[in-house]
Amino acid sequence: MIQANPFDQTHHFTATLFQTSGKGGWTFVPIPPELAPPVTGSWGMTPVIASVDGKTWKTTVWKDKTQRSLLPVPKKIRGRKGDGDSVSITLQMDRERALGPIHPLE
Repeated sequence: MIQANPFDQTHHFTATLFQTSGKGGWTFVPIPPELAPPVTGSWGMTPVIASVDGKTWKTTVWKDKTQRSLLPVPKKIRGRKGDGDSVSITLQMDRERALGPIHPLE
């Protein structure tokens, strides 16, 4: 069976935001295991291009201590949404940041 190139895949899903505890806690979206990109960087990080409710930015997906993949969602992207709110996600691996630019003749 031929595996699909992860850089050619774009995933769309809906998820619920959650905030970590403590002052200045981060807000994340858990990525379903079957849609999680493979780890390409150190510390379990993978560069991605993400959209939350139509706002797109370049970021990094993290693996937590339980190996769950998490997408950090900054306030400037999520707006007034926060812990417990549902968001629409589009996610694709960022080839250039993971592997470097493609040569024009490739």
